[in-house]
Amino acid sequence: MQTNQNTDHNQRIKVLRKSMIFGYTGIIIIVIFLISVLAMNKTDEVLKSKVSSMASALTVQMKMNINSYLSKMETTCALVFVAEEVYQYDATDTSVDGYEALSTEKIISDKLFDLCIMENFVDFGIVYRNNHVVGKVSNGTIELFGEKLYTDLEAMINRSRTHDGWATGYNGDFKRIYYVKQVNENAVLVTSFYTTELEEVFEHPGGMGDMTVRLLEENDIVIYSSVDGETGNPLDPEIGKRISAQTSVTSMDKQYLINVNSCGDNWRVICSIPTQIILREKNEVQIFIIIVSLILALAAMLITIWLSHRISKPVNRMVKVLDKEAHIDQLTGVLNKRSFEESADRAFNLDNSPEKYALILIDVDNFKGVNDTLGHMYGDRVLAGIGDILHEVFRADDFLGRLGGDEFCVLLYLPNSATSANLTEYTSEKCRQLCEAFRNNYTGDDGKYKVSASIGVAFFPTHGTTFTKLYQCADKALYESKRKGKDTYTIYGEE
Repeated sequence: MQTNQNTDHNQRIKVLRKSMIFGYTGIIIIVIFLISVLAMNKTDEVLKSKVSSMASALTVQMKMNINSYLSKMETTCALVFVAEEVYQYDATDTSVDGYEALSTEKIISDKLFDLCIMENFVDFGIVYRNNHVVGKVSNGTIELFGEKLYTDLEAMINRSRTHDGWATGYNGDFKRIYYVKQVNENAVLVTSFYTTELEEVFEHPGGMGDMTVRLLEENDIVIYSSVDGETGNPLDPEIGKRISAQTSVTSMDKQYLINVNSCGDNWRVICSIPTQIILREKNEVQIFIIIVSLILALAAMLITIWLSHRISKPVNRMVKVLDKEAHIDQLTGVLNKRSFEESADRAFNLDNSPEKYALILIDVDNFKGVNDTLGHMYGDRVLAGIGDILHEVFRADDFLGRLGGDEFCVLLYLPNSATSANLTEYTSEKCRQLCEAFRNNYTGDDGKYKVSASIGVAFFPTHGTTFTKLYQCADKALYESKRKGKDTYTIYGEE
């Protein structure tokens, strides 16, 4: 009997021990599983938020790129009208002497050639009502339009205020984009370029290499796409139903992250990326975590910590890349306009101590001459060099930014222990160093060209307590520097 009781007792202990082991192990597994799921969901949220923010900023940048590109084309065309012969001459006027007509057309043709030689134009010429052509109008365009060359080009003018317009997809041909501007009542200026030229306009960071970039015309036909074979076709219905006719929207679901921004002539820039690509690394690691958690019950907590580190590392790396792309001007290496303004206002709002700041507004003198003479690619190299100059002159504590084009801005931190006179002298010394650095920065292969800096300065909080107010004051001081003859600096209130 005792033996049987001992046996039963031992059996119950074994059962209890097994129950405790399995129960504890089960609790550990469940807890680790829940922690893993919560961690992954949080990673989802953070990653989606960062990628969505980056994608939105990238779409805005693409919009700015295409608007800038089209604006440059319009500016080039506008330069044609500097010559009076362009808008005064009428090839349809039969009363014009033949020799005089040839001479005038020679002048117009030379002017057109001088302007288009630096650009990859397919067409850059003037078409008259009688389909007479002066300048560069390709055989492909002439054959495409045929007898309707003038009438159909003139029909592309859809902006009554400026008497011009952009168009593509003529007779189903989306290989070219046309810009047409009225010259006089019997002539239009036509220029065109291949849509493949937009590849450089829509080039995006390597960290977002899986993103598809599209440019749509108002009927949702794809003008340009980073995916081969989409140009000239209607927008993918899966993308279209998510954005409808909206001109500015961010949409994200289980299938796609999509950003839309409108640009000129009712065109839209659309950036899209499959959601599964965004979360690809995270999903792979999540499966691995669950499997390891089930196999290694007792060690699951340590494994989860290790795996969490593995998850956070690639995510943080990607987030850092995206964050940098969203805040840094890629050409110059300084803050972009939006990030600089936000950083400045944040510094002002969080500043509860008597510390002061100087807002230094910089405009590059003679930069347009460098662009016009040496080309826009060389101009970009000059802007990149200016970014290097700013990093050399100013400290790591100072904010450096590019507000757009050739306009730069610096938020200079001033020690709170210095007197007003010392603050002014310190800021003035930095401005002198900056002007001197610009003077020494010759450009061109023979060092013939140079740029200089016109500078305006305003102090926080003396001249304002917001970025907008300080910018206005610094801009007035900058204007005074321009009036003095450029290559100098002016402190607001000391004009």
